[in-house]
Amino acid sequence: MSFEFTLLAQDGAARLGRFETPHGPLETPLFAPVGTQATVKAMRPRDLRELGASLLLANTYHLYLRPGDERIRDLGGLHRFMGWDGPLLTDSGGFQVFSLSDARRIDDDGVTFKSHLDGSAHRFTPEQSIAVQENLGADVIMMFDECPPPTDYEYVRRSLGRTHAWAERCLAAKTRPDQALFGIVQGGVFRDLREASARFLIDLDLPGYAVGGLAVGETKPEMHAVLELLHPLLPGDKPRYLMGVGAPEDLVNGVLRGIDLFDCVLPTRIARNGAALVLGGRINLRNAQYADDPRPVDVACDCYACAHFSRAYIRHLVKADEILASILLTTHNLHFLLRLMDDLRKAIRKGTVGEYASEFLTHYEIRDTRLDH
Repeated sequence: MSFEFTLLAQDGAARLGRFETPHGPLETPLFAPVGTQATVKAMRPRDLRELGASLLLANTYHLYLRPGDERIRDLGGLHRFMGWDGPLLTDSGGFQVFSLSDARRIDDDGVTFKSHLDGSAHRFTPEQSIAVQENLGADVIMMFDECPPPTDYEYVRRSLGRTHAWAERCLAAKTRPDQALFGIVQGGVFRDLREASARFLIDLDLPGYAVGGLAVGETKPEMHAVLELLHPLLPGDKPRYLMGVGAPEDLVNGVLRGIDLFDCVLPTRIARNGAALVLGGRINLRNAQYADDPRPVDVACDCYACAHFSRAYIRHLVKADEILASILLTTHNLHFLLRLMDDLRKAIRKGTVGEYASEFLTHYEIRDTRLDH
């Protein structure tokens, strides 16, 4: 099974590419909506297609716990289970094991943890993570890695040895030729550790490389420095995936630094809390100033929500805790990010991505100076 990545155009470090998968090609750079529980919250698969989504992400940890990866396998695999015939990516479950379970125990073989659902004990090893992901059947799967605090040098250094050993075990455990196993470059904010991790994983000759351990509280300049370091190191003929990053300014800055794939829960999560992404920044429709506002959420947007409803109406839905509020704001936020990625692809092809990014970043008000999931 070929997972060929073709570089179609380049403007500075920004890359326009095409990544072949068993469920169709992906035009990059792209943003993948997150469907943690085999569903993008408040969205039907048909709606996602109409918005222009090409790749979805599902969560190994959550689906392993509920409804169970073997059940999904027996029901025809994740694509059939969730009614999505396009490309899918599953993470390894590593981030959730480390972030959702306070009672975890890490050793060189794997991680023992308690379910956040019922407190039951479970264990993930690299081999177990691969087995679960093979049962799910996504097109792109991820190696099992440790997610250390990004600024503790000694801990990150020790953790890196474990992560690299686990990468080799994941590769040895993989049996399905129709799945692409991506490596995850770790190393916190430390240049020498990031470079060492990249070089180790490159030697494994994987079909793609992710940048992990970011969006966990470091500053944006720290993230940018890591991406600038990795750009000349990572193979130019393989896709690059920045995990867990989805704020509009971070997508633009990531593309400028050579990233091809992004995912994040941000657009769907803030929608459920009444917030919308607009060209000038983020607005909170819970605020009283929108109670009599007849304008659409974003006057420059042509999504279904903006074409048919006012800020006043959607604020009413938010305040009344109506399900339609989440549907409309999620529709808008995903449309905003997917259109942003389309604009970036067009700018790369035209050789004007620097000008486009400068114009966008000049007018987009950045609310968060630190990165977090």
